[in-house]
Amino acid sequence: MISYYKYLPVTQDAVDWGLCVTAAGCGRIEHADTYPRPDHPAHHYFDWNNGRALQEYQLIYIPRGAGVFESESASRLKVDEGTIIFLFPNEWHRYKPDPGTGWDEYWVGFTGSIMDNLVKKRFFEPKRPCMPIGVNEQVVSLFDQIITHTKEEKSGYQPLISGTVVHLLGLVHSISRGNRFEDQQSMVENMVNKARILLRANVEQQISPEKVANELGLSYSWFRKTFKAYTGIAPGQYLIQLKIEKAKMLLSDRSKSVKEIAYNLNFDSSFYFSKLFKEKTGLPPEKYRRKMFPQEK
Repeated sequence: MISYYKYLPVTQDAVDWGLCVTAAGCGRIEHADTYPRPDHPAHHYFDWNNGRALQEYQLIYIPRGAGVFESESASRLKVDEGTIIFLFPNEWHRYKPDPGTGWDEYWVGFTGSIMDNLVKKRFFEPKRPCMPIGVNEQVVSLFDQIITHTKEEKSGYQPLISGTVVHLLGLVHSISRGNRFEDQQSMVENMVNKARILLRANVEQQISPEKVANELGLSYSWFRKTFKAYTGIAPGQYLIQLKIEKAKMLLSDRSKSVKEIAYNLNFDSSFYFSKLFKEKTGLPPEKYRRKMFPQEK
């Protein structure tokens, strides 16, 4: 691995885009090497005793070696091979490779409202700065793409590499979510699939997430929590989405009134159905019907 880093100019266009890459690099730290290297830029330099706080986010991937990490929001954590480290703005931190192994590192720094929102929505949190995702070729490939484009600095490269960073964040989140179920993957996956089938098959019946949990022999609280963690949506919201999709199909039949459709789908009232349908589609049922299924002349 050839060590490389580059700090990038921040333009207004890059800021307006919503995510701006400020720096990127990679390097191999051999065992017993000084870390950070003496030639590390002064504005990002730190030592283990004092640590540092940055004004940006950084994503660091360790595909080889091991080390240790500590931050203001997290206790000291062991960094194993295949770990992603998140650094957050104004968050004190320090990290270093194990002198006995060294490590390889890829990193990218960035700012912007896109990442601010992901943190606000708790997709990534300072209290969970280290994510074990394993040695992943696709992750390395995305870092390589970012580094290649920073070397060239061709016109329009900032939106291109910021898009790659968003792809990288999505991939890390996906791998991390899957890993949470690794030990019980088969059982949880089987339960979620059974629940989906029950909800879908009974969308026009008196069905509820509580009834599904009972039929599967599960406590509702555990069922709801696990279903949402696995799918990203609570079972009640999943059922509502199924009902809305079914309602779209039923609206193609002009012989059925909105009130009948609401009744067939077991909504409490046609008013509630219309209100919910508009929230989910942007149009009330009748307007949706006129727009999507105009009468033939």
